[in-house]
Amino acid sequence: MINIRTLPIPLKVRTVAVLAIVVFAGVNAQAQKKSIAQIKTELEQSPNPPLYVKDVLKKKFRFDTVAVASIGSYRSFVDSLAYHGKVKKVYGPFERGKYLVQILAKAPGKFHRVGQIFLDTSIFMQRFADSLAKDIIARINSKQTTFEDMAQTYSMGGEAATKGDLGWIAVGAMLPAIERELAKRKKGELFTVWTKTGLHIIRKTESAKDDVAGALMMRIFL
Repeated sequence: MINIRTLPIPLKVRTVAVLAIVVFAGVNAQAQKKSIAQIKTELEQSPNPPLYVKDVLKKKFRFDTVAVASIGSYRSFVDSLAYHGKVKKVYGPFERGKYLVQILAKAPGKFHRVGQIFLDTSIFMQRFADSLAKDIIARINSKQTTFEDMAQTYSMGGEAATKGDLGWIAVGAMLPAIERELAKRKKGELFTVWTKTGLHIIRKTESAKDDVAGALMMRIFL
């Protein structure tokens, strides 16, 4: 063992410096050896996850704001994670170990439960589409048929496969003309809306509700 007290002053300084470098290298190597499970646990327990990533892990990170446009019908795993994931929880790694994702916060928003029968006016003439829509609504209101049957028979959008059900759609994710009408209508009402693409027969299936409309996520690059 080296006895620093017996060394000349310049040599003492050099020895202390070398020892400091060795200690620092050991700590740094120890930090590098953290397992994914350790990193995830420490991130979840940290009061300031971004600072932990920056100063302790010394990793690159990025913030992502993810919107939830539709509950139950997600565009990718990202908005599904934004809705179903828990705040502070760390998920991943994703893309063969490239990064982890931590949910930092969630934001509320308003959603409408909507049904649609879409008549495409690039195929139907406007007059015919208007007449057909009135007939469909009259038949549904008189209980001669159901909205679901009419959607399967006539709808020219992808919602025909779901019997007209579009699910819970976030306010701001639908066409403005449809949203304006939805705001005026009561639960169960049927109404029509013209847009550039055609005629939409809309059913307000449920009253509006508040739910998770988005999340702030941190992506940690490993």
